[in-house]
Amino acid sequence: MVDKELIAAVAKSEGIASAALERSVTSGRAVIVKNARRDIVPLGIGEGLRTKINVNLGTSPAKTDIEEELEKVLVAIKYGADTVMDLSTGSDIDGTRRRLLKECSIPLGTVPVYQSFKLAEHPKTDIGTLLKVIEKHCEDGTDFVTLHCGLTKASIPLIKKRLMGVVSRGGALLVKWMDDNGKENPLYEHFDDVLEILKEYEVVISLGDGLRPGCLKDASDAAQLHELNVLGQLTKRARAAGVQVIIEGPGHVPLNQIEFNVTEQKRICDGAPFYVLGPLVTDIAPGYDHITAAIGGTLAAYYGVDYLCAVSPKEHLGLPNVEDIKIATVTSKIAAHAADIAKGLPGARKWDDEMSQARADLDWEKMFKLAVDPETARRFRKECPHVDSDVCSMCGEFCSVKISKGLLRSDHGKK
Repeated sequence: MVDKELIAAVAKSEGIASAALERSVTSGRAVIVKNARRDIVPLGIGEGLRTKINVNLGTSPAKTDIEEELEKVLVAIKYGADTVMDLSTGSDIDGTRRRLLKECSIPLGTVPVYQSFKLAEHPKTDIGTLLKVIEKHCEDGTDFVTLHCGLTKASIPLIKKRLMGVVSRGGALLVKWMDDNGKENPLYEHFDDVLEILKEYEVVISLGDGLRPGCLKDASDAAQLHELNVLGQLTKRARAAGVQVIIEGPGHVPLNQIEFNVTEQKRICDGAPFYVLGPLVTDIAPGYDHITAAIGGTLAAYYGVDYLCAVSPKEHLGLPNVEDIKIATVTSKIAAHAADIAKGLPGARKWDDEMSQARADLDWEKMFKLAVDPETARRFRKECPHVDSDVCSMCGEFCSVKISKGLLRSDHGKK
């Protein structure tokens, strides 16, 4: 059970009553993310709370630059990320993770299976290696871990019916291991051992969607739903063991299937917080997938998703740089905030109302201050040739806001 001090801290930051949050955490419909070994502000994710966003980063075999990854972390935090995940697969995975944990002021997650397979040269990976790496990540201070425990041998025939098969990196590694060794997923078979480690360090488990659809054609198919049903069973086991659970979901999903995906996850997993990558609502937009993800993410969050994974313009194309991380973070932040307004969360409209007042007053400095990306807003304003200091170059002397202000002043004078 999460202690009352953490609940009180999160309730205060969310502007809700501690008793309401405690009920959500006790039922498993909300989680509080914070490794017992880290000195960071705890984060709430789930029922009745602001929609949170995660930003993925990390090294690759093609490029290992810890300083750049640290810069990505700081940029993500600056523009509103609630968590970051270190998905490093390059050299010195331990050093990268420990440096990021030291410098990162928000919860940080990892996917231990990546390092497990890298260390053990894939076919030789066993549960001993997996558990050792999971514990190392937790001991270092990782706040939440993605583990693909619901991907089982029974799903392999269903995968073979897909167009794109398995697009999750962790999922693909485990499917190949099962196929090579003729054995069940060790994370599924030894789930109780995994839970024992996570409970000791108060680490949240994010049950990975190893079979998330990688294209619209595979969305909501038998393979995806098979894994989801297994995740529902594992959710109950984790809660019974005292481990907090998040469920990961799709993926590529057409707009008209988003509500079904969210309601099914909430039903099968008993309201556990739901975390989605996107979902991306079309497959045709390489270079613009931050936009397709924001469209899907807004609708998903409106229907009940609690946690969005930011998608960069380089999704499907390459490793994101610092600017890509900024764009991904800002775009996802907009999607989450738009959904919170639509859901009617307490205080969600306050930011917008303040911006509206600044626009009505033609107070450019306040507009810049309130903007989700102040630097870009200020730069765009500076690039415009001004007719006068009050208006922009779109309307100039015909500025509707300036004209309206004059009319309003006139009406006030007549009263």
